[in-house]
Amino acid sequence: MKLSEFDFELPEELIAKYPVENRDESRMMVINRETGDIEHKLFKDLIDYFDEGDVMIRNNTKVFPARLYGNKEKTGAKIEVFLLRELNRETLLWDVLVDPARKIRIGNKLYFGDDESLVAEVIDNTTSRGRTLRFLFDGTYEEFKDKIDELGETPLPKYIDREVEPEDAERFQTIYAKVEGAVAAPTAGMHFSKQLLKRLELKGIDFAEITLHVGLGTFREVEVEDLTKHKMDSEQAFITKKAADIVNNAKAKRKRVCAVGTTSMRTVETSVSTDGMLKPYEGWTNKFIFPPYDFSIADSMITNFHTPSSTLLMMVSAFMGHELMQKAYKEAIKEKYRFFSYGDVMLII
Repeated sequence: MKLSEFDFELPEELIAKYPVENRDESRMMVINRETGDIEHKLFKDLIDYFDEGDVMIRNNTKVFPARLYGNKEKTGAKIEVFLLRELNRETLLWDVLVDPARKIRIGNKLYFGDDESLVAEVIDNTTSRGRTLRFLFDGTYEEFKDKIDELGETPLPKYIDREVEPEDAERFQTIYAKVEGAVAAPTAGMHFSKQLLKRLELKGIDFAEITLHVGLGTFREVEVEDLTKHKMDSEQAFITKKAADIVNNAKAKRKRVCAVGTTSMRTVETSVSTDGMLKPYEGWTNKFIFPPYDFSIADSMITNFHTPSSTLLMMVSAFMGHELMQKAYKEAIKEKYRFFSYGDVMLII
C-alpha cells in the first residue's frame, strides 16, 4: 500500500484541545470487523463487550515532563529542549531535540531555571534538530530528576495548540502509569477511570501489563510513498513472564484478548513465538505494522482517532481492513468525533 492511501481531510475543529471532564465518558465508536457494523457508545459501555476470563493488554509507561526551556549562554536566546531519552545515568547524558536548532552548536551551554542551578553542555549533533546534552548538576541523581520535574512541562503534542495547564500533568497520563520513560502518553489508556477498572475487575476481566516507552518516533511523519521504505525509531519495550502467561492462558481458553492502544499492540507483536504465543521480552522495538499484516496476539483493540497518513492509522487499517477503516473515519468526521490525544476512542472487535 502507498502513503497517499492514508490521507484524508480532517476539519480543524475536530482536533481535541482538552479531554472530556470524566475519563470514561469519551464517545466510543464500536466497529465489528466481521459484519462491518458501527455502533456509537460511551467508553464506560466497554464493559458490555467483555466477559469473565477476557484479557486487556495495557501499557503502564509513565510520561515525564520532557519539555524544558533554557537560555543560551552569552546571547540569552530562549531555546526549547525536548528530552527524548536518557543515554547515561552516571554522566547525565541525554538524547534531545532543540528548537531553534540552527542556533545550537557543539560546545554551547544552556542554562535552566531562574537560579540557573541546571546547566547543559552540547556535546554532539545527532540529526538536524537532535543533540546530545550533558547536564551539569550539583546533587544526587534523585535531586536531578526532581529538578527536571520542577522545571519541565507536560509534553503535549504540538497539534494541541494551547499553553500547557496544571491539569495536563494528570490528564496526559493513564491512571495506571507507573514506569517512567515516555515522552508521549499511550492515549487509548487515558479513557480508563478508577470506577471502570473496578467494574471490569469485578466482572472477571484480567489485565496484562507491558511497558513501551513512547518516543516521538511514533508521531514522525512518513515521508516515503512506498511504506516498505519507512523506518520507525526504536522504543524501549518490556514484557514480563507474568504478562505473557496471562495473555497465553486467555488465548488457550479462546478468550478475547484486547490490546489497549497501538503501543500495546506493537509491543506484543514484537515478541511472538513460532506457535503464535506471546514471549517475555526486554529490549528495543522498531516494528512498523501496515497492511497487509497478520496479527498473532490480540483479536480486539482500543485506539483513539489518529492523524492522516500516520503510522498509527496504518496499523489500524491493517487490523480492521482498509475499506472498513475508511468507512469508520468518514463516519467519525460526519458524527463529529473528537480526534487525537485528548479525543474520543474506537473499540475494534
